Amino acid sequence: MDHYLDLRVMPDPEFKETTLLGALVSKLHRRLVSMSADDIGISLPDHEQEPPLGRRLRVHGTQGRLNLLMQDEWLGGMQSLVDATPVQPVPDQVTYRPVRRRQYKTNAERLRRRRMRRHGESYEEARQHIPDTVERRVNTPFLSVQSASTGQRFSLFIEHGPPQQHASPGRFNTYGLSQDATVPWF
Repeated sequence: MDHYLDLRVMPDPEFKETTLLGALVSKLHRRLVSMSADDIGISLPDHEQEPPLGRRLRVHGTQGRLNLLMQDEWLGGMQSLVDATPVQPVPDQVTYRPVRRRQYKTNAERLRRRRMRRHGESYEEARQHIPDTVERRVNTPFLSVQSASTGQRFSLFIEHGPPQQHASPGRFNTYGLSQDATVPWF
């Protein structure tokens, strides 16, 4: 995790930046799946200056793995909408930050359907166990992405943890996120 590259989505009059960033993360996800990669992480370094997530996706890894990532033309039709920097070494003075997926169970209807399947209950029985009051508003930024395995679109909530002085090792999922590992933050 000593190198990185930045992918910046360019302004487009037809699509919001979050839409383009979601499409970019979906394409990166498919590429990481094809590479069987668990050693490449992401961060969104502009998320605090340009809420909700900014326009820049930073991809972290070793020089060899990032060069392998960029050998394939995985950006496809987004090539003209993304400005990619070359693979570069991480600066000397950095902190580290976990970037993880957050999953919320806040949709009462979805929770009721799940309870009906698992417990063989009727809708009214499930409704008694899961009232409308379980729903809550979530402030975590998210991207709408498409799963490579199921093809379904879903909201990928991304949380940047607090900065740390030392790196934490670990594996990344195929979205470049990890519950344990950190990425360099600068």
